[in-house]
Amino acid sequence: MFSVRAAFLFPIPEMSFLPDFGIFTMGLWSVGLGAIGAAVTGIVLANTDLFLSKPEKATLEFLEEIELKTLGSEQRTFKAGELWKKNGAVIMAVRRPG
Repeated sequence: MFSVRAAFLFPIPEMSFLPDFGIFTMGLWSVGLGAIGAAVTGIVLANTDLFLSKPEKATLEFLEEIELKTLGSEQRTFKAGELWKKNGAVIMAVRRPG
């Protein structure tokens, strides 16, 4: 009778050879959800311009005052407005960084 009473007072833990994976699975879920969140964020940022600054449109007066240099042996500098004084011209202005 004494051994039965001791078993109720101090329960004997079950003997199991498998470790407790509760904390391990919680960590896997955390890492998995973090990876999915990072992937979704990366896809959204790569395919949208949500956080990019909006480009400014150049006015015709600004484009007329730009100095252009010719390429080749004869170096000549002139204002961009000279390109379309006599005839029309298609202008594409691209600003390179640096």
